Amino acid sequence: MDLNVSELRELVAALNQTDISELILKSGDFELTLRKPGAMTVVAAPAPEVAVPVVAAPAPATTPAAPASAPVPPPTVDPNLVEITSPMVGTFYRSPAPDEAVFVEQGDRIKTGQTVCIIEAMKLMNELEAEISGEIVEILVENAQPVEFGQPLMRVRTS
Repeated sequence: MDLNVSELRELVAALNQTDISELILKSGDFELTLRKPGAMTVVAAPAPEVAVPVVAAPAPATTPAAPASAPVPPPTVDPNLVEITSPMVGTFYRSPAPDEAVFVEQGDRIKTGQTVCIIEAMKLMNELEAEISGEIVEILVENAQPVEFGQPLMRVRTS
């Protein structure tokens, strides 16, 4: 089993989105163990006789509390704007291939069931279809950028 750094990152991010506390992958002389909570420990052993390298993920950064000041008003929310979010961790693509036209542009009208982008996850291309009809107001992610589960990709005006 061969895993590159990008695939390993995707696997760790996917694990963080679940309630799974430990994942063990074994294939031939390769073994990968991912554990949480707190500091995640990743153990990779390429062969049984080789020392096992251990890499601990850094602890999450804490931000200092903001000083008490005047309350900030909540942002104005347009009830007719709906976000299309990523259903998985992966890479966002606006077109089916690098030399082909994009699925949608800002200002385009879309219909329910229309493909709006592709999310590549673990070398599988997953077409994302719109669950609503409306006008694309904003595309929030650049082409070929990594995305997280639940990350907003586009905003659509439904009115």
